[in-house]
Amino acid sequence: MKTAELVDLGQQLRVDSVRAADAAGSGHPTSSMSAADLMAVLLAHHLRYDFDRPAHPGNDRFVLSKGHASPLLYASYKAVGAIDDAELVTFRRLGSRLEGHPTPRRLPWVETATGSLGQGLPVGVGIALAGKRLERTGYRVWVLCGDSELAEGSVWEAAEHAAHEHLDNLTLIVDVNRLGQRGPTRHGHDLDAYARRFQAFGWHTVEVDGHDVDAVDRAYGEAASTSGQPTAILARTLKGKGVEAVQDREGLHGKPLPDAEQAIAELGGPRDHRVRVQEPPATRMLHAVRAGHLELPRWEKGSEEKTATRDAYGQALAALGAARGDVVALDGEVSDSTRAEAFAKEHPDRFFECYIAEQQMVAAAVGLAARGFVPYASTFAAFLTRAYDVVRMAAVSGAGINLVGSHAGVAIGQDGPSQMGLEDLAMMRAVHGSTVLYPCDPNQTAQLVAAMAGLEGIRYLRTSRGGGPAIYGPDEEFPIGGSKVLRSSDRDRLTIVAAGVTVPEALAAADALDGQGIAVRVVDLYSVKPVDRATLRQAAEETGCLMTVEDHHEEGGLGDAVLDAFSDGRPVPRLVRLAVRSMPGSASPAEQLHAMGIDAESVAAAVRLLVEEAIVR
Repeated sequence: MKTAELVDLGQQLRVDSVRAADAAGSGHPTSSMSAADLMAVLLAHHLRYDFDRPAHPGNDRFVLSKGHASPLLYASYKAVGAIDDAELVTFRRLGSRLEGHPTPRRLPWVETATGSLGQGLPVGVGIALAGKRLERTGYRVWVLCGDSELAEGSVWEAAEHAAHEHLDNLTLIVDVNRLGQRGPTRHGHDLDAYARRFQAFGWHTVEVDGHDVDAVDRAYGEAASTSGQPTAILARTLKGKGVEAVQDREGLHGKPLPDAEQAIAELGGPRDHRVRVQEPPATRMLHAVRAGHLELPRWEKGSEEKTATRDAYGQALAALGAARGDVVALDGEVSDSTRAEAFAKEHPDRFFECYIAEQQMVAAAVGLAARGFVPYASTFAAFLTRAYDVVRMAAVSGAGINLVGSHAGVAIGQDGPSQMGLEDLAMMRAVHGSTVLYPCDPNQTAQLVAAMAGLEGIRYLRTSRGGGPAIYGPDEEFPIGGSKVLRSSDRDRLTIVAAGVTVPEALAAADALDGQGIAVRVVDLYSVKPVDRATLRQAAEETGCLMTVEDHHEEGGLGDAVLDAFSDGRPVPRLVRLAVRSMPGSASPAEQLHAMGIDAESVAAAVRLLVEEAIVR
């Protein structure tokens, strides 16, 4: 397209953004209007994409980090013929694919859900890593973000990681329109302030007038020709560009234009240009999935050897990587503790060191999953809290990622509460469509690691630091949503429900109680979500009381998971909870469990108290 045609295409994108928001009675047209020229040039001259084949391996990938500017994205889809005008004006309506913020659940051309600002670039880094290190098909990753979101720390985690990995296939386009939601941004139109920051992280930068289409065209070309560095294009723009009543004015964020008809006339009226986007180069997938026989590690039941579930995780993941070429692993510079180092040693080409940047680690996993890989991302369970918003948005995307939190609970011992994951079960259970698993022995861990690869949505595995016995044999099966009844009789006076480190404690308590003539049932609830309703309901009917024992805060953990089994209106059984109720300090693992009342001695004492006071039959 010539200059005049590019300018006119930008105006069309503005008009259609205004029309979409006006039809919805809500939306962000002014944020869309500032970036319209940036998008017009990208579509017409630089993006290589087959909209009829969004899975084409050679397609460039585009991420709209400023997801509130969705009217611009949908106007672009109309310009390339992916949607028609009738669909455009269904924006934000019930049942429409054109949601307020775009998601890949609805639209095949969307790489990741956006709207929580600061996440587009971190996910884009993950996609660029896949392109550069795994697929090697030559596609480029374009991320369009706003200047307001550069205040987010996740952006700078991504900036450093992209430069460290020399992701010259990644271009960030920053729409510097000066205005955020409530007023001016921190740096306003000071492009040099942003440039200095990106340059300090090792990026190539280009400063440009975002409404000069020829200058934007040259900037994109410069980015594509830059080698060894990612490029940040810092574009000075005006919010609401082209309409006098709203251009560069405060107080209009997130609102339809007050007079859409007048604004459309001022922009030159509706157009119906069709853009012929460049076709992606012919290519073939270089990461064909290798599918071999899975040989999981095995531990003999009854052996005196003690194995930590984190050790079993590392060995099982390395074995899974040998059988499946689509499995990748990421870690937050603690792989010697999470034991992901076993995968790194055997499959270094598919291991991604993310350093202590948990938001970037999880976002990179989302980007890798978007490219068809099966990522396992690990760190201490406590530190996944830093990335929780990324996890939440991954669920919005429908991303399939595996998260592994080690060093869970007070059982880690002397390191103290800053290192203890005591909220992780609650936060992961709250994620839409998630699966939450908590194994107690090495064979169970290995089986669950393998099973996670075939699940959908967010999968979380909680592992432990200390070693324990092999409670199960290597051929035992552990279906998702199941549990294991480890002790039972027709004389059971209550049921102890445990998971992870409290399973051996529950078994030891049951042995001690049996010697005193008190029979109890023991259930290993390794699948915390989905929970085994049938087994729990049967235990409640047959024993009359359930006692949960968990190395986790009382709120949201195992006890609440057990209550889910009785959420259909049936009578809730007597339920006693033993959990971490006070702030731990530094002590040995055994001392920690005892202090919190969740070791074998404490469990047995609690059962005896219930029996003696006739709370249970």
